[in-house]
Amino acid sequence: MKRTVIMMLDSFGVGAAKDAADFGDIGADTFGHIAKACAEGKANEGREGPLKLPNLAKLGLAHAGKESTGSFAAGFGDDIEVIGAYGHADELSSGKDTPSGHWEMAGVPVLYEWGYFSDHTNSFPQELTDKILARAGLSGYLGNCHASGTAILEQLGEEHMQSGLPIFYTSADSVFQIACHEETFGLEKLYELCIIAREELEPYNIGRVIARPFVGTGASDFARTGNRRDYAVEPPAKTVLDKLKEAGGEVVSVGKIADIYAHCGITKKVKASGLEALFDATLEQVKLAGDRTIVFTNFVDFDSHYGHRRDIAGYARALEYFDSRLPEILAILGEDDLLLLTADHGCDPTWQGTDHTRERVPVLAYGAGLTAGSLGLRNSFADIGQSIAKYFELEPMAYGESFVA
Repeated sequence: MKRTVIMMLDSFGVGAAKDAADFGDIGADTFGHIAKACAEGKANEGREGPLKLPNLAKLGLAHAGKESTGSFAAGFGDDIEVIGAYGHADELSSGKDTPSGHWEMAGVPVLYEWGYFSDHTNSFPQELTDKILARAGLSGYLGNCHASGTAILEQLGEEHMQSGLPIFYTSADSVFQIACHEETFGLEKLYELCIIAREELEPYNIGRVIARPFVGTGASDFARTGNRRDYAVEPPAKTVLDKLKEAGGEVVSVGKIADIYAHCGITKKVKASGLEALFDATLEQVKLAGDRTIVFTNFVDFDSHYGHRRDIAGYARALEYFDSRLPEILAILGEDDLLLLTADHGCDPTWQGTDHTRERVPVLAYGAGLTAGSLGLRNSFADIGQSIAKYFELEPMAYGESFVA
């Protein structure tokens, strides 16, 4: 029985990409800088001491980090028995955003430029917002700027609740985000507004519209909920997910994977929010999965809760929790199953600003007859998609080189 389990640690980069200078990210290293902070005692909130990731290290994470940056991350070394195949990958796609990273790892790099709203204030054209408001029957909006998703709730959440006006904001990514209170504005009304925005944004080549619902009574207790929804454009070509589906296989999306691929190539969608629930759902779906199935999970909290919020200790805690549960996955894999752990970009919590960082990503592979040891530098995330295509004996992808024989 052949099954592939993809565990995507959202934003967990392992050092600056070869073109990091083009993005202002020379020196960024999500894994390395978190480990360094932990080793220096600067991440002792809810945890203590050096970063402890014994199971990820056994799969080759520390060695992948060393190959990417030239040295082991603080607290890691050669005294690790590596049982997995490990590598690190540069990105071909033009951006450091979520859709580009995900589509490329499924074999379809984004070789065109996304549209962006680059002005940090008055970010959106009035012509665009006028059309959205007219179709939605709204008198106005708040925001219209680059912002952190949590900071903008503190700034504008109460005014939003009082006025009933949605909060529009963006970031360095190709994205249009709308934050609204689940109870005072309404969840379905927010989703409908996002669909309108998605349609009006077509001429602007924006990758995603994101619904950002939140709850709470005031600035001190506002919190985003698990009812986020992403409205993405479709990938520009068939991904390996599409090819497996067309060949009669199953593709199970856990978390926001289906949204990122605009629901293309997905046969089953499982909703879950939070690291624990996402891991639980992944375990359950692997146990249920039959032959020729991909179970694909995005562990978004690494990015949304800790990377963007520049929370080093929180990121470290989340990594250690994830690591502690890896044996549960390993215990239920068959000898022919393929486990893949990777990331879609970086989001170094020690870096300036609150945006993603252009980094290489780890490529950790276990099972399917792979020999433990180095896979070296992969020139594209698409090597993952090509390897999955080879594994399932599908038509080859147009990009990438397989590391599966």
